[in-house]
Order: sequence, then C-alpha cells, then structure tokens
Amino acid sequence: MSGNTFGHLFAVTNFGESHGPAIGCVIDGCPPGLALCEVDIQPDLDRRRPGTSKFVTQRNEPDAVEILSGVYEGKTTGTPICLLIKNTDQRSKDYGNLVQTFRPGHADYSYFQKYGIRDPRGGGRSSARLTAPMVAAGAVAKKWLFEKYGTRFRGCMTQIGELPIAFESWEHVPNNPFFAPLADVSALESYLLALRKSGDSCGARLRVSASNVPAGLGEPLFDKMDADIAWAMMGINAVKGVEIGAGFASVAQRGSSHGDALTPQGFRGNNAGGVLGGITSGQDLEVAIAIKPTSSILIPRESIDTTGQPTEVVTTGRHDPCVGIRATPIIEAMLALVVMEHALRQRAQCSDVLPALPPIAAAHP
Repeated sequence: MSGNTFGHLFAVTNFGESHGPAIGCVIDGCPPGLALCEVDIQPDLDRRRPGTSKFVTQRNEPDAVEILSGVYEGKTTGTPICLLIKNTDQRSKDYGNLVQTFRPGHADYSYFQKYGIRDPRGGGRSSARLTAPMVAAGAVAKKWLFEKYGTRFRGCMTQIGELPIAFESWEHVPNNPFFAPLADVSALESYLLALRKSGDSCGARLRVSASNVPAGLGEPLFDKMDADIAWAMMGINAVKGVEIGAGFASVAQRGSSHGDALTPQGFRGNNAGGVLGGITSGQDLEVAIAIKPTSSILIPRESIDTTGQPTEVVTTGRHDPCVGIRATPIIEAMLALVVMEHALRQRAQCSDVLPALPPIAAAHP
C-alpha cells in the first residue's frame, strides 16, 4: 500500500527525499549474469541531472551512482541491487516560507491532507528529483533488454509551451539541451529565456519510442502492455496525459484507415503504437506524454496556510521553468521498466518462445 515500489518480477523500490542525505532504489528480480557497473548507468543519469544548461534548475548535483549490492565480480548475482545517489547541493532555506503554506498546483496540499505532516524542502518525496533512481533502474533494464533482444529506447521533445517542434532527425536529440529532434533550436532558446525572465513556467509534450520489441509481450485483459505503459507514465511527476500510437487523433480517424493493414512485408502503419489487444505486435512502441507547467514559480499566487487562512505564495529557490526539458531520459527509463517486467513475465510463462512470424518494424521515423 505504500506506493513506492514499481513492478513485480523486476521490482524497483524508490527511497529518499529531495533534500535528504541521499536518494536511490533497490532492484529486486534482476536476472543473474548481467555484466553491470556504474559506467552502464551513469550516462542516463548525466542526461537527466540538473545544472546542465541555463534552461534548467541550477541545482548542481553530480548524481554519481554507487552500486552497493547485487553485483559480484562485475556481474549481477540475482540478489537485490541497491543503487545510491547522494544529494550534495541542497539549499533547504529556500523553502522556509513554504512550511506553513501550499503552492498552487503542487503536491504540498494533498500530501498534508494525506499524512498530516510533510517535508517542505524541495517537495520531499513529491520532488522530481526522485525520478533519478528510476532512471538508474531503467538503465539496468535497458542493458538487459538490448543484450537479450536488441531493444532500443529513444525519446525527444515534440512541443514546449505553445511551440510545436517539427521532427527532423533523431541524430539531433543529443546535441541540444531540449532533447529536440531539430538542428536549430534558437527559437526554443529565445522562448525559454523570455519565460524564465517573466518568472513563469510552461508545459511540454514528449515522445518515446522502443524498437526491436519482441511480439507477444503483455496480457489480454488487466495487465495489457499499453495499460501498464500508461500507468508508468502517469507515475512520472507532472505528467497529465498519455497517448499510445495515434492516441486522441484516432477519434477523427475511420476504421478503414486507423486499423494498420498487414501485408507479407509487414504493417502499413502504426496507429496502434505497437500494441494490439494489450499485446505487443513486434512494431515499435510509440508513446507520447503531456507534462504540466512547473508549479514552483516567482509570480505571486493566491493560497492558504495550514490553518486555512488566505495568503500569498511566491516560490524562491532553483526550479526548472519547464520540467519537460529533462524528462526525456525519464520516459525512456519508465518505458524500459515496463517492457522489462513483461519480458520477464513472458519468459516465466512461455519460456521465451517467440512467434514464428518475423518482427515487423514501425512505419514511423
């Protein structure tokens, strides 16, 4: 009932607070024999970590991961893997004015209603900092899935605030701080600089894709692959919407065009997003998410204090003007954790027996 563990066969228990001494996770159920060291995990944490550009929070955390257990002589042993990330750049005094008040749009109020007590320093458990352990766990899942099936995960930003981002090429994504598939991101830079100067924030839309996903993963009813993907994505801080494949655009489609035609050479499209009846088709998994504007902003807003009296809230400290900027490695990790869970479930139920039909590539870039 605690809600701090993700998965069953590949179970990831997340621990820590934003301004505590450390954050981390325990992975229980990782198959033995996987070559694993900190170097396999650190690159994804470096992509997510704060302080990497002028467009994100300037909290300067190295996010250096330590493997405390579950690995012997460079290989996983099948026992719990503990991953630790120390907090080194907390400034808890920035949150002194929030001890007795609630930020509109933030979890301050709901946490207080649930527990009767809360950690106001950086949001405590509700902070997006707690996505770092999930990125670390996702890196382990990514490595196992790539070695087993050749599965790859990649994400990008497709809209920031009111600005849609045209897709040019995946090769541009690692070359700019927005994870945008664009060669020229000057318009995005100007937009974010103006937004930050105004003291306000904005939301974002992101896309994540998984290729070389085996057909046959997922369950036909309550544990559908797409249902678990949506559940995982909604577990990410600030996510308010999830689409699989065509998503909400399918409302305006006709059955004659929405259903992806099958040919001896493969599917003609991927409106289904790689999932049919809750089970993977062998096409690329295609997922999109909507992220709300950051609730910690400099603009004064109406609120109440812990006694119910009206007050005004201004959030100081270091915050992202758009939390979606650093979310790409997070959505990749969460998708990898879902696929990992279902891959292990398939292995347990069907002994890794895959359909005789060859895998079919997605029609999208």
